[in-house]
Amino acid sequence: MSDAAVSTGLLDRAIRRITTVWRDMASSVAGETDETLDAQMQACLRGRGGEVSARNRAARLAETFQTLDEAGRIEFLRTLAGYDSDPDAVAVAYGAVQAAADPAERATAKAELRRALEPPRLKLLTQFTSIPDGRKFLVDLRGFLLKVRGTDKLLAALDADLRGLLAAWFDIGFLELQRIDWDSSAALLEKLVDYEAVHAIRSWRDLKNRLDSDRRCYAFFHPRMPGEPLIFVEVALVKGLAGSVQGLLDEKAPVQDPRQADTAIFYSISNCQNGLAGISFGNFLIKRVVEELSGEFRNLKTFATLSPLPGFRRWLDGKLKADEPGLVSDEETANLTAAMTAETGTAALTGILAKRGWWREAGLRKAAEPVLVRLCARYLLVESRGRRALDPVAHFHLSNGARVERLNMAGDTSDKGAKESATLMVNYLYDPARIEDWHEDYAGEGKRNASTAVRKLARGWG
Repeated sequence: MSDAAVSTGLLDRAIRRITTVWRDMASSVAGETDETLDAQMQACLRGRGGEVSARNRAARLAETFQTLDEAGRIEFLRTLAGYDSDPDAVAVAYGAVQAAADPAERATAKAELRRALEPPRLKLLTQFTSIPDGRKFLVDLRGFLLKVRGTDKLLAALDADLRGLLAAWFDIGFLELQRIDWDSSAALLEKLVDYEAVHAIRSWRDLKNRLDSDRRCYAFFHPRMPGEPLIFVEVALVKGLAGSVQGLLDEKAPVQDPRQADTAIFYSISNCQNGLAGISFGNFLIKRVVEELSGEFRNLKTFATLSPLPGFRRWLDGKLKADEPGLVSDEETANLTAAMTAETGTAALTGILAKRGWWREAGLRKAAEPVLVRLCARYLLVESRGRRALDPVAHFHLSNGARVERLNMAGDTSDKGAKESATLMVNYLYDPARIEDWHEDYAGEGKRNASTAVRKLARGWG
């Protein structure tokens, strides 16, 4: 890998993983049927010749998918989705349930109805798990399906079936927590670079810095997908709450003694497998890592995140464009228009945010910071989508049992941080003694727990 991280599509990597074993398995049944997708799928369902032949046919079908272009893969999925339940058999089975004379007869009829409802495509999907790398193939297959499915109801039904299978196969009880460090395999380290979704890893030196003695990285793995992380979290062991991600990632900063740290900062959580979207591991990962770190370092007293606010600027820009009454107070307007000439406070704030590197100019920052921090508190604690927090990262952490602890101006001064959150970042606090209570507050009542300081900010509106 070059010093700069080069991103590679999941399906492209999957194609490279096709092994000689797969091709040999497929070749042993290549002449059984014609080459149409439907014929191959029918042969898999008939299952002639025993277990070995069934595995070979599944390998052939998987290899066929891998060699197709995008249009061919979509046709593959639509053909697979077409293997649905027989409506006549379902109708007969349902009629037997309705006609049952007693509870025992009804229970038997319901069991028959469940069997009739089970589509043949489930059997086809399950057969892929018998081949080498088959579970990873299905994860990548769903990743492609999610990308192309759109509003296609047939593909949506296939996705529902596949998601159900993956949710059962990737239950948290089957997952293994592993620490990743600089001594991990080069292949795994390369995947870490590729999968990092929050703060891009720029070089091997950057990666080594993130895996130093005052850092930790943990990932969940599935035993049937060795070497393929499902989700990973990066942690910095520091003193006090960290407020700048650039500070945490500074390669020139001295390495700290982790035994002197009192705070663990979770600064990046990345899902690695697009095909497992909607199957949540993040909440379990954070709790497991808190347990691991608590056992390793008795000096750690605080567990918190340094998290982005990916929707804040989008929300704020909409409010500024609408010039919403009460958005900016009279005092704030005076300060803003003194720093940036404009007719209104909202126009001045818009002008400041449009200026590259505005936070480095003391006058602009002094005028804008109190307004941005106050509005950000409002965004996190008040703005909603239904009963959930509008910000997706806030919803994730509040659902997991965290509270909003502190807002940090100039927390992420990258171009992405300025564009998405006006450089603001937020600390979410995980208190092991309160996690379950705070989770229930949010999940049950929609209550968003926050520190006194942040809650006070959110009450100020104009």
